[in-house]
Amino acid sequence: MKTPRPAPPVLFDLDGTLVDSEPNYYEAGRRLLARYGVRDFSWENHTRFIGIGTRETLTVLREEYGIGAPVDELLAGKNALYLELAGTSTAAFPEMRTLVERLYGDGVPMAVASGSSRAAIAATLQVTGLEAYLPVYVSAEEVAHGKPEPDVFLEAARRLGVAPDSCVVLEDAVPGVRAAHAAGMRCVAIPDTDATPDGPVFGRAELLFPGGQAEFTAAAVLDWLAAG
Repeated sequence: MKTPRPAPPVLFDLDGTLVDSEPNYYEAGRRLLARYGVRDFSWENHTRFIGIGTRETLTVLREEYGIGAPVDELLAGKNALYLELAGTSTAAFPEMRTLVERLYGDGVPMAVASGSSRAAIAATLQVTGLEAYLPVYVSAEEVAHGKPEPDVFLEAARRLGVAPDSCVVLEDAVPGVRAAHAAGMRCVAIPDTDATPDGPVFGRAELLFPGGQAEFTAAAVLDWLAAG
């Protein structure tokens, strides 16, 4: 009888991949910028930064809108606004929850690697009930560079005690797919609703769900992982 192949370590992006949090990030950013006189920050503006770390995003917005406040002040303000929203209205994608629970039951090493702050990751995992399954997580604020650099994924692998090239990453955004491949990891891509799923970066993903979360199933990923 053939012994089933053990699943590889799995690293999850958080926002837009595990949980439906982008609306909260947009609203937190809109409220923050309004404090500094910016009244026209649209969802379309926000989508430019999906998959990019909060600090990197605010650095660009500060320059674009001529905001005099330091980035650290903006970062603290946005994190506080986001935590207010995240603690009450963030939900995990159902098929992602199923996947996490199945992998956890099989003893597969897992971690979250996100561009969000460590406090935001903790709050989101707590409100969604995923913290019991995903106690290991890495924020972009804990490494030198956020996505599309590979730092968060490499640090997550280090904390799990596994080789980077043994890991599989789940990602919804182009910077995250680039970061996964830069880390030498395979990538499952679930493009967010504002992405172009047939673009060259998503096309290089080892497993692609072009329809995003509407197409994603835990069973398909588990079968692919089992196939090696």
